[in-house]
Amino acid sequence: MAYLQLQGISKFFHGVRALNQVSVEIERGEIHVLIGENGAGKSTLMKIVAGLYQQDEGTILLDGQEVRFGGPLDAIQHHISMIHQELMPIPYLTVAENIFLGREPLNKAGLLDKKKLIAQAEELFQMIGIDIDPRTEMRRLSVAQIQLVEIAKAVSFNSQVLIMDEPTSAISDKEIEKLYKLIFKLKADGVAIVFISHKLDEIFRVADKITVLRDGDFIGTKPASELDKDTLISMMIGRDLTNIYYKEPVPIGEPVLEVRNLTKAGLFEDISFTLHQNEILGIAGLMGAGRTELVETIFGMRSADSGQILIKGKEVSIKCPTDAQKNGLALIPEDRKKLGLDLKDSTGFNISLCDLNEFNRCGMIDKKTEAARVDDMIREMNVKVTSRKSPVVSLSGGNQQKVVLAKWLMTAPDILIMDEPTRGIDIGAKTEIYKLITKLAQQGKSVIMVSSELPEVIGMSDRVLVLCAGHLTGELTGEQINQQDIMRCATNQVASVH
Repeated sequence: MAYLQLQGISKFFHGVRALNQVSVEIERGEIHVLIGENGAGKSTLMKIVAGLYQQDEGTILLDGQEVRFGGPLDAIQHHISMIHQELMPIPYLTVAENIFLGREPLNKAGLLDKKKLIAQAEELFQMIGIDIDPRTEMRRLSVAQIQLVEIAKAVSFNSQVLIMDEPTSAISDKEIEKLYKLIFKLKADGVAIVFISHKLDEIFRVADKITVLRDGDFIGTKPASELDKDTLISMMIGRDLTNIYYKEPVPIGEPVLEVRNLTKAGLFEDISFTLHQNEILGIAGLMGAGRTELVETIFGMRSADSGQILIKGKEVSIKCPTDAQKNGLALIPEDRKKLGLDLKDSTGFNISLCDLNEFNRCGMIDKKTEAARVDDMIREMNVKVTSRKSPVVSLSGGNQQKVVLAKWLMTAPDILIMDEPTRGIDIGAKTEIYKLITKLAQQGKSVIMVSSELPEVIGMSDRVLVLCAGHLTGELTGEQINQQDIMRCATNQVASVH
């Protein structure tokens, strides 16, 4: 008998069915991958298992006993924990305090035993292989480091069912290898692992079984050994998908952006490059190379120590994102929840937020025109949402990313900077993003695309810049744009390639 059994699980949101009679069985000591397009119901199903939602129909059996969780604490007490795709740390608490929140060790006086708290965190990190100071405040960490802390927190509960929702979406290859080792160790210890991922190579590396959901329906469960990529994609999207990269040749135009000797101490140094009209310029590099910091500085989110930025041959002063927007720039940030969205408001509000001046009529917002433009963007971007009034927080990760894209496309930018544009997005939604990028280039826009996924960089870029430890170590074109040359530059194993 399977350790965790989900029988006929259904869930409704605002009258819309998100899950339809889904049944899945998960064994002890099994890595069970859950896959499907954004909005397929993967995270919703697992949030029911983790106690964040309650099912409207169906039954959950744990080790043969029926259970129903009133909240996450109920699930944790049954040794079920979940690492969420969207990270939710408490920023002003330390790493150790975040991990053991509500379980802090106390001294004889009933006060927090800080020394023991730090020791427990260090012991946990040593077991997992994480090199982070547990005294550091969470707000000081990178996205990748926060992800690792969330993994450590879930492991600390001694879980018998461990749910991982896109756990490798924001960590480096080296850290991914550490995670795999941990997963296989937990599997050997008899832990049931549910692994949600969109990375097909990763899925076939870790999975014992794979369950596919599509539009809230159960499509099937099969041993990973009986599936291949093409079959899996067909199950996910209901059709064959022969090419996910929709890059088409576009004549490269005149320079539109020039960066000269840009430096931000401790992050990157003496970076120079040119971006042309119609061009898709990829930026690659390992975690910590300075990619995000560079584009954030260009966009005015950070101040440069020295260097120049020129747009169409004219030097500009970009001290804040408003300056960047006025100069025709837009930035799709790496962390969409923290920097890209107002999670407390509606989908429509988020889409029109950066372009409200266009709807200003004598100091008042023309709501009718605004609503019409927002609805047009929702259709154009194929955002799966009930209406523009739906809370943006209720959308899947992929649809939230489409909202961020729609928001900035409303401003009609000439230069679009995209930092990890397809992170946490399923294979079908990725093709939509790639088609959009190509369409923008064909329309005369210029795109800077920062990505950790080398196939994406290789498949979509006209030219690739490679950073290593804050330095530009490669500028690749044509046949040079391949995995070997990019990684050589990313690790600075050879002289710069030009």
